[in-house]
Amino acid sequence: MTRTAPETMDETDVIDLLQAQHGMIRNLFDEVEQAPADERGEAFTRLVRLLAVHETAEEEIVHPFARHAIDGGDGVVDDRLAEENEAKELLSRMDEAGPDAPDFMPNLLMLRAAVEAHARSEERYEFAQLRAHTSEAQRRSMAAGVKAAEAMAPTHPHPGTESATKNLLVGTPIAMMDRVRDTIRKAMGKNP
Repeated sequence: MTRTAPETMDETDVIDLLQAQHGMIRNLFDEVEQAPADERGEAFTRLVRLLAVHETAEEEIVHPFARHAIDGGDGVVDDRLAEENEAKELLSRMDEAGPDAPDFMPNLLMLRAAVEAHARSEERYEFAQLRAHTSEAQRRSMAAGVKAAEAMAPTHPHPGTESATKNLLVGTPIAMMDRVRDTIRKAMGKNP
């Protein structure tokens, strides 16, 4: 069964929420890959948005908590942030070039491999330890924080903002600019 965004919003455990989103991201990659070229843009727009808000929320809520709560937290989080930045840079270039770019499909396959490897690493090295080192109440609280962060997150990738501090300082203005850009593109008949 394909999970939809409203279903993940019902998740009250941050690990369950993020893993459900990982599943949604895999499904969106499938949609983009399988869509006819003239319909690829809409699915790609949804993928870009989900990746952008998902990573921002992890950077603002989950990673800072994991740094202090899990064994070797700084190293685990630093590795995840490096992976996220690499993927954000490729996604940003793809978002700018659009789904009609001649190198879109090869780049999409590279992005998918990077994103899926990153998700597996998060689940194995970060999420498993978080589940073991946190209470149910802490995970519920983080889930609420992730949902709030996602509501205010930028809708496009912004490499170089992989820390909670940078996201908090520049995230809201960037998110507002992204949403204005999305509205203008939609009004002009373009994919956001």
